[in-house]
Amino acid sequence: MNGPRSYVRVALPLPLDQTFTYAVEGGPLRSGTRVLVPFQRQERIGVVVGQGGEEGVKRIRTVLSVMDAEPSVSESQMRLARWMADYYVTSLGIALKTMLPSVLSDTSRDVVTLHDGPRGKLLPREARLVEALDSGTRQSARALKRSLRMGSIWPELRKLAAAGVVSVETLPPQKPPVKTERVVRVARWIDDIEELNGLVGRARRQADAYRALAGSGGTVELAHLTRQAGFSRGVIRGLEEKGLAVVEDREVERDPFAHIPAGEDQTPPPTDRQEEVIRTLASAFDTGPKEPFLLHGVTGSGKTLVYIEVLSHVLSQGRGAIVLVPEISLTPQTVARFRARFGDQVAVLHSALSAGERFDAWRQLRSGRRRIAVGARSALFAPVSDLGLVVVDEEHDGSYKQSEAPRYQARDMAVVRSAQEGALCVLGSATPALESWHNVERGKFRLVSLPDRVGGGVLPPVRLIDLREARKKSKEKTDARSEAGLVLTAPLVGAMSDRLDRGEQTILLLNRRGYSAFVQCRECGDVGICPACSISLTYHRGKSRLVCHHCRHEEPAPKRCPRCGSTDLSFRGLGTEQVERVVAETFPDARLARMDVDTTSGKWSHHEILGRVERGEVDILLGTQMIAKGLDFPGVTLVGVVNADVGIHLPDFRATERTFQLLSQVAGRAGRGKLGGDVLIQTALPEHYAIQAALEHDYVAFATRELKERRNPAYPPMVRLVNVVVSSPVPKDAAGNAEAAARWLRMHVVPGTLVDLIGPAPSPIERLHGRWRWHFLLRSVSAKAVGASARRLQAEFRAHGTDVRIAIDRDPSALL
Repeated sequence: MNGPRSYVRVALPLPLDQTFTYAVEGGPLRSGTRVLVPFQRQERIGVVVGQGGEEGVKRIRTVLSVMDAEPSVSESQMRLARWMADYYVTSLGIALKTMLPSVLSDTSRDVVTLHDGPRGKLLPREARLVEALDSGTRQSARALKRSLRMGSIWPELRKLAAAGVVSVETLPPQKPPVKTERVVRVARWIDDIEELNGLVGRARRQADAYRALAGSGGTVELAHLTRQAGFSRGVIRGLEEKGLAVVEDREVERDPFAHIPAGEDQTPPPTDRQEEVIRTLASAFDTGPKEPFLLHGVTGSGKTLVYIEVLSHVLSQGRGAIVLVPEISLTPQTVARFRARFGDQVAVLHSALSAGERFDAWRQLRSGRRRIAVGARSALFAPVSDLGLVVVDEEHDGSYKQSEAPRYQARDMAVVRSAQEGALCVLGSATPALESWHNVERGKFRLVSLPDRVGGGVLPPVRLIDLREARKKSKEKTDARSEAGLVLTAPLVGAMSDRLDRGEQTILLLNRRGYSAFVQCRECGDVGICPACSISLTYHRGKSRLVCHHCRHEEPAPKRCPRCGSTDLSFRGLGTEQVERVVAETFPDARLARMDVDTTSGKWSHHEILGRVERGEVDILLGTQMIAKGLDFPGVTLVGVVNADVGIHLPDFRATERTFQLLSQVAGRAGRGKLGGDVLIQTALPEHYAIQAALEHDYVAFATRELKERRNPAYPPMVRLVNVVVSSPVPKDAAGNAEAAARWLRMHVVPGTLVDLIGPAPSPIERLHGRWRWHFLLRSVSAKAVGASARRLQAEFRAHGTDVRIAIDRDPSALL
């Protein structure tokens, strides 16, 4: 007998600007509920976004399974996802996927198995597919397609399956990884010793085990009883057979920081200036915040203390909070400060955690057992109930911009979520993004400042070393050189030597990893280029490999030129690996640590390296930008910048801003203790206004000059920008569709609006991950106008050609 049916609209995590109607047995489902639905050949998990009907739908398929008893997406998250999808020109399903842990939005997998036996005559494409499979092993169809790069492989798969050469199996979406442990629980409570002895008879160990179990509250881990307590599995089985105990699985929530002691709360009392800022922010929270706050505080001014005190006030009113920090600053040192104050109320979310650990943190926040989410970009979407505060620390950091759809800027989304939920929003930085500073000038944000370091400390003096002059007289014995030329000038070597003599610590920054930027043949000039990207391969001496830092392609380092056969190869440019060798040769007795992507790939690598620095086991810490933020080590009295000019001339309008921010941030690592500190910056551009502003620790002067530079030609924050990137494995399809899209916009959208269209042209990095890239810009003083143009392009323009993709990046952080 058929029961009642209802219809729901479901958003799927696909780049399709529509929802899909499905039938569901029984009554209507609540918005935000996850459902498993059939879609084309797959089963996918989608989210119910409203009620539907039969009208206008030819063939309505049925929901396979309802995944939630209670909606996984709250009403506030649904509202935020709708705003995100509209503003960043993406589908609602993709925006909703961002709100959930990855394990809750899985999809089915098509798995291909190659069978033994005769295969007959195969067509070339079929033969390629069979060659890519190992007999008897299973491989996903998606991975096969990606590795073969021959477009859709389903026609060949269906033909091979019909011939019995392969089989294709569809595996359902995986369930969330719930962790369990085996426990022993008292099934029958016995208080009388005589009765217990009568039940166990002569099995005295069973009586001992029962008493140990009862004395521990009635439930004990099986591993504890069999290992630490020394009871055999047979003893426990005897209690089970007599009905005195049961062995069962108990769910365990993972806490990746459980093994790291939180320590005592050593937050010092606020200074008068900090107290003034705290009162201002707490008062704004109490009266209902009307605008976001920008907390502009110099490095070492105690911004984290302000966050913690305001957070404490918000929690005392029964509200929850989210604290965002850049991924590379999400160190155990940062987390420990919050855990020391708030204990188990803190849930940590970042990419180094396993899917299961992130899932458990999500559940703890959703249930209200934990009320503070501390994490990187995606923690903004944590299901914190009754949200009262959102903090974005180092709000200028580039990692807050998502590079894949939905291409959101977490700083801006924090402002939106706070406004939607009536929460206080605090953006903090020593070097705020120009967009935030411009919003202060326009009255959209409210400014609070911490102009001085705590404890009477002063910002360290900065000294510039002109590399042009240093290279002219680089014959000095105290210089440190390599095959790339001058690495450490005599003044920097001398300053480092002084710190070693005094037992103090040094930080060295070079924002380029690897050993050499590229390898070039001196005979014919050939440079090793990535086969999938228009980028030179970086030489990594440690593993003797050439590596693409974009697509991760690797190949052995050449011993002779692949073009002309010459063995006269030049390793050009400088990376952290090479600086590490030079430092080790210059200071052979120094204890050296290097911190970059190559040395911190492990889960707790950051923690281990920074722990050694904190304990005084490292004399010189060398690294890329990850050492420039959030580190507070009183023993560091010298910061040296090996080359300040890396990145300043990139073809990107934010290059100068990023250079100033990086120099200012790394300079702030020096002199945080009573010993004071110094900063030495090596540069061939000492007159550049960004470097001059860093020399004086003068953010306002830099912002004033840079905002003037952004007026003509107009760039954000003076205008709104959309970067449209058209890509394809076929060069002419990328170029042709970019030109066609720009033509279509000029004919149908741009005329009569406030929108300028610039381009199209090849992207600065013309080829990436095997795809040729062209782009054009939509620019306007009107956010509404530029958004409407981008949405019409997405909805109405249709590309033609081989695997053509159109990526719409609103408010881009880079144009490369």
